Amino acid sequence: MRFSPAAGMGRIISGFTGLGKKYGAEWWILVAGALIILAILLMAVFAEGIAPFNPYDQNTGPQLSPPDEVHLMGTDNLQRDVWSRMVHGSRTILRVAVLAAVISLFIGIPSGLISGFSGGTFDRILSLIMDSLYSFPGLILAIAFAAMLGPGVINITVAVSVIYIPTYFRLVRGQTLQIKEELYVEAARAIGASGPVILWKYIFPNVIATTVVVFTLNVADAIMIEAALTYLGLGLPPTVVDWGMDLSMGKKFLPSGQWWMITFPGAMISILALGFTMLGEGLAEILNPRLLER
Repeated sequence: MRFSPAAGMGRIISGFTGLGKKYGAEWWILVAGALIILAILLMAVFAEGIAPFNPYDQNTGPQLSPPDEVHLMGTDNLQRDVWSRMVHGSRTILRVAVLAAVISLFIGIPSGLISGFSGGTFDRILSLIMDSLYSFPGLILAIAFAAMLGPGVINITVAVSVIYIPTYFRLVRGQTLQIKEELYVEAARAIGASGPVILWKYIFPNVIATTVVVFTLNVADAIMIEAALTYLGLGLPPTVVDWGMDLSMGKKFLPSGQWWMITFPGAMISILALGFTMLGEGLAEILNPRLLER
């Protein structure tokens, strides 16, 4: 039987429509967020082919030229093409935000599992440390770490990742404390299963679904934090193409009428953060068992 592209596309569309009927608006919110992320991800991957100019080239056209058919988003005060900087800047902000969320996930989840499962003095000490970090506003904590570590891609990634570790820890620890009292966990202990086996086979699978939602929302927040730190001069050096840096540079020219230098970086930051937020909110609703009871 030969494969028909039209039939395959029809099945895909039918599947999407079926999921839309099953989950309602939450499904379309998820799809919209995923499409935004996919579009910017493709822009980052194929930046060299999409950007018409080198983002560092200071001779692309007239200085402070407004958007036109050659420079879609205009030029900045150094005669660099703003659109090319937006395309290449997507790589920087995605790398920092996603890596920061991954680092915090790989530290927060294991520590929450071990702390909640072991209990005792170790659990109390670790909970006290995490609660102390959690009590600080995220941006203030990130500013403190960024100031200590200095500018740089790795340093800003570490500074941003620290503020999300307590989130994963508190979430996973709370669920671990509840799950370890379940009958199937007691049965696993009764047949001689070791602590690591119980954590990996019986507890971890039951907490990972919630952390997926938190991960997407943390990436959205990390995008805003990274841009804010760079805007304040505590994030990335001027030699790195970044939306937050362009936003900081553009504010000086807004009073004189060069609106494009601050509008486009701000819009790109907002759109990317919105994409991850919509993806997270859609997943949160779809993974909620009570939704299926409507």
